[in-house]
Amino acid sequence: KQWYQRRVAITAGKQDLVTQQELPPRTSELSSPIMHLTGHAAEVFCCKFGPYGDILASAGFDRQIFLWNVFGECENIACLPGHTGSISQICFTKDGTHLVSASTDKSMAMWDLEAGVRVRRFKGHQSFVNSCDVSDNPTMICSGSDDGTVRLWDSRRRHCVKTLNSKYQVTAVCFNEKADNIMSGGIDNHIKMWDLKHGEVSLEMKGHCDTVTCLSLSPDGNFVLSNSMDNTVRMWDVRPFAPANRCLKAFVGAQHNFEKNLIRCCWSPQGTKIVSGSSDRMVYVWDTSSRKLLYKLPGHTGTVNDVDCHPTQPILMTASSDKSIYMGELK
Repeated sequence: KQWYQRRVAITAGKQDLVTQQELPPRTSELSSPIMHLTGHAAEVFCCKFGPYGDILASAGFDRQIFLWNVFGECENIACLPGHTGSISQICFTKDGTHLVSASTDKSMAMWDLEAGVRVRRFKGHQSFVNSCDVSDNPTMICSGSDDGTVRLWDSRRRHCVKTLNSKYQVTAVCFNEKADNIMSGGIDNHIKMWDLKHGEVSLEMKGHCDTVTCLSLSPDGNFVLSNSMDNTVRMWDVRPFAPANRCLKAFVGAQHNFEKNLIRCCWSPQGTKIVSGSSDRMVYVWDTSSRKLLYKLPGHTGTVNDVDCHPTQPILMTASSDKSIYMGELK
């Protein structure tokens, strides 16, 4: 009996040793290669890493913003209520002290993350606010709405600084690198670049054949990524003196469906990878230069609405209609 017990112990030890040797090397400081965050009561529409990578924020249909620790046990450290409609997009200021949120209650809000309170509410849109962005100058904010306007806000003022009228609903906005232009996309399928000095469209980029759901500026500021309900993710050259055909590449695979969610995409911090959510419950990761599909990641049981890459480590975050968030490390 003793001999049998020793043999079992030795065999188990060998199995553990083999298992440890076969495990791939870790590439991040996450507690586990995959972390699953739950707590939202409804669909999660947006998620974002803080600029220093120590916290993340998520929000959605339950009208609350959750703040989480990225490392350790990924504890939920704060809950920010205040909106009376679902939250469509969130973004951190560049210094990481504040968060801006856009909501279907026709307003935006700015939150002090240290105090955990709302410090400003921006009213002026006449319909759902679908998108927002913050410039490198943390006082300037832009928003896009179903009322067909793109608005520029100064966080030090209550009312909007400038209103840019579009004929159609605006579903995505972002600043260019210098924040002297705002790019917008909507149900007219086109991407417009608005000159803030003159208040008019200086460039219109055509190529999508359905609603644009997301715009994301590249880390170097030379390109913008767009996601559309035509099931393509496109890369555009937004440099001042670029050729007339500004659509450089199209990435295929990510899907949209009857839900018509505003599915978003993003760049890796170095701009070498492109990531997109999808209605088929997968996350798509492409190589930027070759357009090769590197990863098709399963796990979620609902539409993947938003994605974000960690600013310093190879960690990918995804938010889904299944009410949960995943963080996973990439090779």
